[in-house]
Amino acid sequence: MTRPAVLLFSLTLVTLPWTSSAEPEAASAAAAASVSATRIRADVEFLADDLLEGREAATRGYELAARYGAAALKSAGYAPGADDGSYFQQVPLLESTPASATMRLTADGATTDIPMPGEAILGPSAVRPSVEVTAQVVFAGFGVTAPEFGYDDYAGVDVKGKIVALLLNAPARLPSEPRAYYASADHKLKNAADHGAVALITLLGPDDVKRSPWEQLKTHFGRPTLTWLDADGSPVPSEKRLQAAAYLSPEGSARLFAGAPMTFNDAVEAGRRSEPRGTALKATLTMRSATSHARVSSPNVVGFLEGSDSSLAATSVVLTAHLDHTGVLPEGNGDRINNGAYDNATGSAILLEVARVLAAQPVRPKRSVVVVLVTAEEKGLLGSDYFAHHPVKVAGRIVANVNLDMPVFLTASTDIVAFGSENSTLDEVVRKAVEDVGYTLSPDPMPEENIFVRSDQYSFVKRGIPAVYLVPGFTAKDPAVNGQQVFGGFLASHYHRPSDDLSLPMDLQALERFTRANLSIAQAIANDPVDPAWKPGNFFGKMFAGSN
Repeated sequence: MTRPAVLLFSLTLVTLPWTSSAEPEAASAAAAASVSATRIRADVEFLADDLLEGREAATRGYELAARYGAAALKSAGYAPGADDGSYFQQVPLLESTPASATMRLTADGATTDIPMPGEAILGPSAVRPSVEVTAQVVFAGFGVTAPEFGYDDYAGVDVKGKIVALLLNAPARLPSEPRAYYASADHKLKNAADHGAVALITLLGPDDVKRSPWEQLKTHFGRPTLTWLDADGSPVPSEKRLQAAAYLSPEGSARLFAGAPMTFNDAVEAGRRSEPRGTALKATLTMRSATSHARVSSPNVVGFLEGSDSSLAATSVVLTAHLDHTGVLPEGNGDRINNGAYDNATGSAILLEVARVLAAQPVRPKRSVVVVLVTAEEKGLLGSDYFAHHPVKVAGRIVANVNLDMPVFLTASTDIVAFGSENSTLDEVVRKAVEDVGYTLSPDPMPEENIFVRSDQYSFVKRGIPAVYLVPGFTAKDPAVNGQQVFGGFLASHYHRPSDDLSLPMDLQALERFTRANLSIAQAIANDPVDPAWKPGNFFGKMFAGSN
């Protein structure tokens, strides 16, 4: 799962043994019964091995993972899916490496440098080799304009030619998935530029750093970033009208409000009530940076299984999981390899198993199935965004996407969360499929985390394609276990850290059962002669329908 420009998590880990001793579950179909947890685990053990050095996009370790994925798809009977006749859709990327960065603040009559990365992180520019911008700072709440909900943080606030400072996330009074959209970097960057801002600063409050400690975030300072390149060489996604973007810690954020009509704590409290008040601050900020650029590439791995129904084979269901992770920590003692065993070697291994079982059935699915192990998810959903903008020819008309990202099996659960299913007619398909395997379907248990925009299915949603993202729910099979604490503990202790490795426990029976549910959903969509459709009046349907 990509590191968000939204809140992360921090709860308590309940350590459970790696076990497959729970009572057997009846298979819902002969094909589903052939799912093998042992085979999935074997794939995880290769993909999360130190040999692959954390599978960071555009590295040798990722290339090894991509070759492994392609070999597995070929062995399962999938044809090469890329337009060049291979299994590799190369994603052209621009690597932006920071050479220098400073931030100087004048507030309440005093001029100081904001220490980096102690209190600030100024990212490299994908469009400019050097940046120098000096402007007044204006606070504009969350930076959200949501006319459907009668909400606009820019109302009565003039940010033209100014540096806009924004709270992380979006107002809690917005519904879960629209809130995720409005909290996304896509919306905030474009909205700031539309209102004439020249740069953007994201302010982290006390609640934010509880979920995502600043000590962890600042490890990204000085590291290269990636964007994909369009045919004309333009970096995508990139808001070219903004000259700079930065994050401030709570201490750095408080500096901006010196002498202002409100304190930073006042702004945070107003944000908690979904009532932040925009105001010009008595602060002028100078942001300087230098960036070097280099072109690299990293492949999406694409396999194609032609549909068995001549009238439906020209349509496809795209099944995705991101193959990349975050590589090797640049410094530190001890283990520095971010193996990404759960994030997302496990999701990739489940996808490979679903692909195997689909291809091994006596009759193939009616629609074609395109399996994509995507690259650079951890860099901002880049591989899936590129694929959604440049779908391979064999995919024909894509009717739906089913995505897997960081399913955690520290304990068995009785429910599944299907992010995005309620937006379209996939809702009933998903509900029936998971119930057939013995699960219940639960709503988003953490709406404040904006998970829906943080994984690869969102790239398809933005192209107008109904999509669903599946994870095990928080209702533990063992009533003595708090499933939310188990998952939250993983996030607090292992997410994007070297400890997300093969030493973590994994309930193999829970893994197998979840895989059967994923298989059932993919089969149901691929065999349904009726295209999935956005529900009438759905927020994402209205926002993106017709984008593809």
